[in-house]
Amino acid sequence: MTTVTVSPRFQVVIPQKIRESLNIQAGQKVQVVSYKGRIEFIPVKPPREMRGLLAGIDATIPRDRDCQ
Repeated sequence: MTTVTVSPRFQVVIPQKIRESLNIQAGQKVQVVSYKGRIEFIPVKPPREMRGLLAGIDATIPRDRDCQ
């Protein structure tokens, strides 16, 4: 487990090993979420990178009889 220090300006440095594993680039945006007593950083992906994410998903859903 890696430990980082919060600076006097409340900044942290994401360790290089983690940045590389998640392909986080300088200037990239991340969402910050407080979840169950911890802080999570979630990299924001550009829409183009999300293309095809749902390819092949079964979109058929059963409908109520009165909606057919």
